[in-house]
This record gives sequence, structure tokens and C-alpha cells, in this order.
Amino acid sequence: MTKAPLLVRLDSAHAAIATLVTLSTEKVDFIVKWNPRRADIPTRASEVFAHGKTVKQDKKGRVAIMTETVERSYKDENDEEKTIKLRRVLRATQRNFEKDGTPLLIPDVEIEGWWTNLNVAKDKVIELYKGHALCEQYHSELKTDMNLERLPSGKFATNDLVMCCAGLAYNILRAVGQVGLMGKKQARRAKQRRRIKTVMQDLIYFAGRFIRHAHGLTLRFSCHANDQAQAFSKTYERFAYG
Repeated sequence: MTKAPLLVRLDSAHAAIATLVTLSTEKVDFIVKWNPRRADIPTRASEVFAHGKTVKQDKKGRVAIMTETVERSYKDENDEEKTIKLRRVLRATQRNFEKDGTPLLIPDVEIEGWWTNLNVAKDKVIELYKGHALCEQYHSELKTDMNLERLPSGKFATNDLVMCCAGLAYNILRAVGQVGLMGKKQARRAKQRRRIKTVMQDLIYFAGRFIRHAHGLTLRFSCHANDQAQAFSKTYERFAYG
């Protein structure tokens, strides 16, 4: 695909040892969310607070991070027992108050972790994983805004065609939104991008009327859709005339 370095980010559903071993043998960097389902949360959090680096502490609570090397065993293709060393970054959070300011009788303790092979600082690993949430927003647009949460057929070829058409439509709407709805003169507040739903509401769904006059064809919009009309004209000029 590319000669540039690749970073694989996966959530905790993919934290199986087989996945970690496969990623370790490939020429990619990875960050996989740790699943603490069998961990003793209070004990592990106490270890992080005791041996880790405190990054935040006030009356509302405290946050600490640490890194450790974990040796895990697995069976290869020949059913032989082997071990692999993996780096895990841990972050423990203690909250003394609810979000509305109500004090807690017993502090709420939470622990998170990430498996990685990156040789960067602990906080940098956590910062890089945050990009995973941004990717999920794009997935959400494809599923909800374009109504593709469930594919229409039980046949793979049909669903493949639907996904290809959806990908083409998604890219066109994304390009239209970046051209027509971005800029300093827009009525909406400035953003780096617009959701597909916003693009369809502002540039696809609003009403217009074709009028024939003097052997010509004119597209007329309502006087109440001035912002949308300007965005439409801007988009049309960009894609029609370059």
C-alpha cells in the first residue's frame, strides 16, 4: 500500500494474544486497547499510583500513568509453547466527585491499558490512540447518515456492490461538503469538516426549481435559502469549471 510507516489501532475486542503475536511479527507499529476483564482493578490502580508518574492531581481526583513489560505465553502453529514480551502502558484514574459536582463517599477508580510496540513516551502512546475515536466518527457517518448499518442482501456480491456505490457516494459528498460548506463566509460556525448528514441537508435536500426562459434553463432557489444557494453555486462553479 505504502512505504510510509503504518500504525494499527485496535480496540479491546482485538486484544487476544494471537492478534498481538501476529502484529508483532508484521512490519507495522500497533496500539491495541487492553481488556482488563480479569484484572483486580483496585490493586492494579494502586500499583500505577505507587510506581507510575502522576500527571494530574487536585481535589477532584488524580491520574497516573506507567509502562511495564509483560511476558505472555502462546502456542504456535505446531502447538508448541512459546513466550513473547509485550509493552503495556497503564493509566489509572481516581475521581472524588461526580460530573455534577456531587462528592463520592467512595472514590471511583478506573484503569485503562494499551499494548504497543512503539518506543515513544507513555503519554504519546495514549495520545496516538485517541485518533481511533476520530476514525469511529467516520464509520458512524457511513453507517447512520448513509443508512448502511445493515446490508440489504444475504449474498456477498450484492453487498459488495452496495458498499462500492456507498464508498463512491461518500467520497463525493465529502468533497462537496469540503468545497461548499467550508470557509469564513459560512453561516455555520467554523469546523475542519462537515458530517455527511449536514451536507445532505444543506446541499441535497433543500428545494429548487428549474425555469425555462428565453430558450435557457435556470435553477432558482427560495429567497429563504440564501446561504444554501451560495454554497450550491460555489460547489457548482468549483466542479464545473475547475
